[in-house]
Amino acid sequence: RAKQPGVKGQSDPALKALAKQLVQTRNQRNKMYEAKAQLGAVGMQATGMASQVAAASAVSSVTSAMASANSAMNATEMTKIMTEFQRQNEIAAVKEEMMDDALADAFDSEEVEEEADQVTSQVLAELGVELDSQLVGLNAPGKRPTQEDAIAEEEDALNDALPDLRARLDAL
Repeated sequence: RAKQPGVKGQSDPALKALAKQLVQTRNQRNKMYEAKAQLGAVGMQATGMASQVAAASAVSSVTSAMASANSAMNATEMTKIMTEFQRQNEIAAVKEEMMDDALADAFDSEEVEEEADQVTSQVLAELGVELDSQLVGLNAPGKRPTQEDAIAEEEDALNDALPDLRARLDAL
């Protein structure tokens, strides 16, 4: 309007009225934003208060439940029961250990130990056979010699050394 021909600029009353109206509209818009922000803050406070009320009611219900549980339970009686349980548990552990020892003594005999040694020797001999086939250039026995074989080898060695020993004794 100020650029239209015949308008005098600052002194035109219509122009001043429109400018006032524009300033008032801007102020109302800013007040509206402030009111909206305040309403949002009030809404958040209301939500926070509602959650506090819900937490307080939950705590009160838990408190009442714990009070009823405490009234139904005798603390000294519970302590006695727990002590007795612990004592009986220890007695059972001692009895179990004694039974394990007794069973081990009853079933462990020299025959079992000898058989276990024999099985161990057999397993080791089998492993030796497997290792022997894997090792190149080594001369290892294929199986473990038996006790009879060991005695026979000792006798052969003694018979071989016996004439030499007799010759030495005769020389003295």
